[in-house]
Amino acid sequence: MEKTVTIYTTPTCHFCQMSKEFFKENNVAYTEFNVANDMEKRQEMIDKSGQMGVPVVFIGDDMIVGFDKNKFVELLGLGEAPAAV
Repeated sequence: MEKTVTIYTTPTCHFCQMSKEFFKENNVAYTEFNVANDMEKRQEMIDKSGQMGVPVVFIGDDMIVGFDKNKFVELLGLGEAPAAV
């Protein structure tokens, strides 16, 4: 089952860019909200996470603050080695 991925970003955030590049490289569809311009989504992010820093990423019901490649891989089920034959 594919998990919904949502990322709250700002245009100047290096870790936001790294997160989005990771998702693109792994063909992970995501919804992005630019909280520099969208005050409603900024407040939504703060209410959900208690954070004002970005990125705030939701993978399903799990929240990741910042760029955490290992957590992304784990939560998305990526990087699992194929069974040995």
